[in-house]
Amino acid sequence: MEISVLLVGFMIGLRHALEADHVAAVASIVTQKQGKSAALRHGAVWGLGHTFTLFAFGTAALLADTLIPDHTAAILECVVGFMLLYLGLDVLWRMGHKGIHVHVHQHHGKRHIHAHQHDLEEDSANVSAHQHKHKSPFPIRTLMVGVMHGMAGSAALVVLTLNAAQNFWVGMGYMLLFGIGSIAGMALLSVAISLPFNFSNKHIERFVGYLQLGIGLGTSGLGGFTVFNYFIS
Repeated sequence: MEISVLLVGFMIGLRHALEADHVAAVASIVTQKQGKSAALRHGAVWGLGHTFTLFAFGTAALLADTLIPDHTAAILECVVGFMLLYLGLDVLWRMGHKGIHVHVHQHHGKRHIHAHQHDLEEDSANVSAHQHKHKSPFPIRTLMVGVMHGMAGSAALVVLTLNAAQNFWVGMGYMLLFGIGSIAGMALLSVAISLPFNFSNKHIERFVGYLQLGIGLGTSGLGGFTVFNYFIS
Protein backbone atom coordinates (compact mmCIF):
# COMPACT_ATOMS: atom_id res chain seq x y z
CA MET A 1 0.00 0.00 0.00
CA GLU A 2 2.75 2.45 0.95
CA ILE A 3 4.68 1.72 -2.26
CA SER A 4 1.60 2.39 -4.38
CA VAL A 5 1.08 5.71 -2.58
CA LEU A 6 4.68 6.72 -3.30
CA LEU A 7 4.36 5.74 -6.97
CA VAL A 8 1.19 7.80 -7.22
CA GLY A 9 3.14 10.75 -5.81
CA PHE A 10 5.77 10.40 -8.54
CA MET A 11 3.18 10.18 -11.32
CA ILE A 12 1.23 13.16 -10.00
CA GLY A 13 4.52 15.09 -9.88
CA LEU A 14 5.09 14.33 -13.57
CA ARG A 15 1.58 15.49 -14.38
CA HIS A 16 1.95 18.55 -12.18
CA ALA A 17 4.79 19.85 -14.36
CA LEU A 18 2.36 20.07 -17.30
CA GLU A 19 0.04 22.60 -15.68
CA ALA A 20 -0.55 25.64 -17.84
CA ASP A 21 1.11 28.22 -15.59
CA HIS A 22 4.21 26.05 -15.17
CA VAL A 23 4.55 25.44 -18.90
CA ALA A 24 4.05 29.13 -19.66
CA ALA A 25 6.71 30.25 -17.17
CA VAL A 26 9.37 27.79 -18.29
CA ALA A 27 8.61 28.35 -21.98
CA SER A 28 9.19 32.09 -21.53
CA ILE A 29 12.60 31.31 -20.02
CA VAL A 30 13.61 28.69 -22.60
CA THR A 31 13.02 31.14 -25.47
CA GLN A 32 16.18 33.04 -24.50
CA LYS A 33 18.42 30.00 -23.92
CA GLN A 34 20.50 28.05 -26.40
CA GLY A 35 20.65 24.32 -26.86
CA LYS A 36 18.89 21.28 -25.47
CA SER A 37 21.34 20.88 -22.58
CA ALA A 38 20.66 24.44 -21.41
CA ALA A 39 16.91 23.86 -21.65
CA LEU A 40 17.27 20.61 -19.69
CA ARG A 41 19.20 22.42 -16.97
CA HIS A 42 16.69 25.24 -16.68
CA GLY A 43 13.76 22.82 -16.52
CA ALA A 44 15.49 20.78 -13.81
CA VAL A 45 16.43 23.92 -11.82
CA TRP A 46 12.83 25.14 -12.00
CA GLY A 47 11.75 21.76 -10.64
CA LEU A 48 14.37 21.97 -7.90
CA GLY A 49 13.10 25.37 -6.71
CA HIS A 50 9.52 24.19 -6.98
CA THR A 51 10.27 21.05 -4.97
CA PHE A 52 12.20 22.93 -2.27
CA THR A 53 9.25 25.18 -1.47
CA LEU A 54 6.69 22.39 -1.64
CA PHE A 55 8.84 20.28 0.67
CA ALA A 56 9.19 23.12 3.17
CA PHE A 57 5.46 23.94 3.25
CA GLY A 58 4.45 20.29 3.18
CA THR A 59 6.76 19.33 6.05
CA ALA A 60 5.42 22.18 8.17
CA ALA A 61 1.85 21.11 7.40
CA LEU A 62 2.57 17.48 8.28
CA LEU A 63 4.16 18.46 11.58
CA ALA A 64 1.29 20.78 12.44
CA ASP A 65 -1.36 18.52 10.87
CA THR A 66 -3.08 21.52 9.33
CA LEU A 67 -3.86 23.07 5.95
CA ILE A 68 -2.76 26.34 4.39
CA PRO A 69 -5.60 28.92 4.71
CA ASP A 70 -7.52 29.53 1.49
CA HIS A 71 -6.87 33.28 1.68
CA THR A 72 -3.12 32.73 1.90
CA ALA A 73 -3.20 30.30 -1.02
CA ALA A 74 -5.14 32.84 -3.10
CA ILE A 75 -2.58 35.57 -2.39
CA LEU A 76 0.26 33.27 -3.45
CA GLU A 77 -1.59 32.45 -6.68
CA CYS A 78 -1.96 36.19 -7.34
CA VAL A 79 1.79 36.70 -6.83
CA VAL A 80 2.45 33.97 -9.39
CA GLY A 81 0.04 35.75 -11.73
CA PHE A 82 2.13 38.93 -11.53
CA MET A 83 5.26 36.85 -12.14
CA LEU A 84 3.76 35.26 -15.27
CA LEU A 85 2.67 38.67 -16.49
CA TYR A 86 6.23 39.93 -16.12
CA LEU A 87 7.77 36.89 -17.83
CA GLY A 88 5.39 37.15 -20.78
CA LEU A 89 5.95 40.89 -21.22
CA ASP A 90 9.69 40.28 -20.98
CA VAL A 91 9.49 37.89 -23.96
CA LEU A 92 7.53 40.48 -25.96
CA TRP A 93 9.99 43.24 -24.98
CA ARG A 94 12.94 41.16 -26.14
CA MET A 95 11.17 40.51 -29.44
CA GLY A 96 10.72 44.24 -29.96
CA HIS A 97 14.27 45.23 -29.04
CA LYS A 98 16.27 42.32 -30.37
CA GLY A 99 16.47 40.59 -33.71
CA ILE A 100 16.76 36.84 -34.31
CA HIS A 101 20.03 35.76 -35.85
CA VAL A 102 20.98 32.36 -37.24
CA HIS A 103 24.48 31.08 -37.99
CA VAL A 104 26.47 27.87 -38.22
CA HIS A 105 29.80 27.23 -36.53
CA GLN A 106 31.97 24.41 -35.28
CA HIS A 107 33.17 23.12 -31.93
CA HIS A 108 35.69 20.28 -31.86
CA GLY A 109 34.97 19.45 -35.49
CA LYS A 110 31.18 19.27 -35.02
CA ARG A 111 28.96 21.68 -36.93
CA HIS A 112 25.86 23.04 -35.24
CA ILE A 113 23.39 25.87 -35.64
CA HIS A 114 22.45 28.67 -33.27
CA ALA A 115 19.28 30.72 -33.55
CA HIS A 116 19.79 33.56 -31.11
CA GLN A 117 19.29 37.28 -30.63
CA HIS A 118 21.40 40.42 -30.90
CA ASP A 119 20.44 43.99 -30.17
CA LEU A 120 19.13 45.66 -33.31
CA GLU A 121 21.59 48.48 -32.77
CA GLU A 122 24.53 46.08 -33.06
CA ASP A 123 26.44 45.91 -36.30
CA SER A 124 25.60 42.49 -37.74
CA ALA A 125 28.93 42.49 -39.53
CA ASN A 126 30.86 42.91 -36.32
CA VAL A 127 32.71 39.70 -35.51
CA SER A 128 32.30 40.29 -31.78
CA ALA A 129 28.54 40.00 -32.20
CA HIS A 130 29.05 36.35 -33.15
CA GLN A 131 31.05 35.52 -30.08
CA HIS A 132 29.14 33.80 -27.33
CA LYS A 133 29.83 31.49 -24.45
CA HIS A 134 28.41 28.04 -24.04
CA LYS A 135 28.80 28.05 -20.28
CA SER A 136 26.56 30.22 -18.13
CA PRO A 137 26.25 30.75 -14.37
CA PHE A 138 23.73 28.91 -12.24
CA PRO A 139 20.22 30.06 -13.35
CA ILE A 140 19.12 31.85 -10.18
CA ARG A 141 16.19 33.48 -11.96
CA THR A 142 14.82 30.10 -13.03
CA LEU A 143 15.27 28.78 -9.50
CA MET A 144 13.30 31.69 -8.05
CA VAL A 145 10.49 31.18 -10.58
CA GLY A 146 10.28 27.57 -9.42
CA VAL A 147 10.28 28.65 -5.78
CA MET A 148 7.38 31.05 -6.42
CA HIS A 149 5.41 28.35 -8.22
CA GLY A 150 6.06 25.99 -5.34
CA MET A 151 4.62 28.51 -2.89
CA ALA A 152 1.46 28.87 -4.94
CA GLY A 153 1.04 25.12 -5.44
CA SER A 154 1.81 24.12 -1.88
CA ALA A 155 -1.80 24.26 -0.69
CA ALA A 156 -2.96 21.61 -3.16
CA LEU A 157 0.02 19.37 -2.38
CA VAL A 158 -0.61 19.58 1.36
CA VAL A 159 -4.19 18.40 0.81
CA LEU A 160 -2.99 15.48 -1.33
CA THR A 161 -0.27 14.57 1.14
CA LEU A 162 -2.47 14.66 4.22
CA ASN A 163 -5.07 12.52 2.44
CA ALA A 164 -2.55 9.99 1.12
CA ALA A 165 -0.09 9.74 4.01
CA GLN A 166 -0.60 7.02 6.57
CA ASN A 167 2.13 8.49 8.75
CA PHE A 168 4.71 11.27 8.76
CA TRP A 169 7.43 9.34 6.90
CA VAL A 170 5.09 8.14 4.18
CA GLY A 171 4.04 11.75 3.72
CA MET A 172 7.66 12.84 3.42
CA GLY A 173 8.34 10.11 0.88
CA TYR A 174 5.24 11.10 -1.07
CA MET A 175 6.41 14.71 -1.31
CA LEU A 176 9.95 13.67 -2.24
CA LEU A 177 8.79 11.50 -5.14
CA PHE A 178 6.28 14.16 -6.15
CA GLY A 179 9.19 16.59 -6.37
CA ILE A 180 11.36 14.16 -8.33
CA GLY A 181 8.49 13.63 -10.75
CA SER A 182 8.00 17.36 -11.26
CA ILE A 183 11.76 17.86 -11.82
CA ALA A 184 11.86 15.08 -14.42
CA GLY A 185 8.66 16.22 -16.10
CA MET A 186 9.72 19.84 -16.41
CA ALA A 187 13.25 18.97 -17.57
CA LEU A 188 11.86 16.83 -20.41
CA LEU A 189 9.20 19.39 -21.27
CA SER A 190 11.79 22.18 -21.43
CA VAL A 191 13.85 20.18 -23.92
CA ALA A 192 10.74 19.61 -26.04
CA ILE A 193 9.90 23.34 -26.01
CA SER A 194 13.48 24.26 -26.97
CA LEU A 195 13.64 21.95 -30.01
CA PRO A 196 12.20 24.43 -32.54
CA PHE A 197 14.93 26.91 -31.56
CA ASN A 198 17.62 24.42 -32.56
CA PHE A 199 16.46 23.41 -36.01
CA SER A 200 17.70 25.12 -39.15
CA ASN A 201 15.70 25.78 -42.28
CA LYS A 202 14.94 28.76 -44.47
CA HIS A 203 11.86 29.67 -42.45
CA ILE A 204 13.54 29.46 -39.03
CA GLU A 205 13.48 33.20 -38.31
CA ARG A 206 9.78 33.57 -39.06
CA PHE A 207 8.82 30.39 -37.20
CA VAL A 208 10.83 31.24 -34.09
CA GLY A 209 9.38 34.74 -34.14
CA TYR A 210 5.81 33.43 -34.23
CA LEU A 211 6.63 30.91 -31.51
CA GLN A 212 8.07 33.61 -29.26
CA LEU A 213 5.06 35.83 -29.90
CA GLY A 214 2.68 33.03 -28.93
CA ILE A 215 4.65 32.25 -25.77
CA GLY A 216 4.83 35.90 -24.78
CA LEU A 217 1.14 36.58 -25.36
CA GLY A 218 0.07 33.29 -23.76
CA THR A 219 2.21 33.73 -20.64
CA SER A 220 1.27 37.36 -20.05
CA GLY A 221 -2.38 36.59 -20.79
CA LEU A 222 -2.46 33.74 -18.29
CA GLY A 223 -0.76 35.93 -15.69
CA GLY A 224 -3.18 38.79 -16.28
CA PHE A 225 -6.16 36.44 -16.02
CA THR A 226 -4.84 35.00 -12.73
CA VAL A 227 -4.41 38.48 -11.23
CA PHE A 228 -7.81 39.63 -12.53
CA ASN A 229 -9.50 36.54 -11.14
CA TYR A 230 -7.99 37.19 -7.69
CA PHE A 231 -9.29 40.77 -7.48
CA ILE A 232 -12.82 39.96 -8.64
CA SER A 233 -13.22 36.89 -6.42
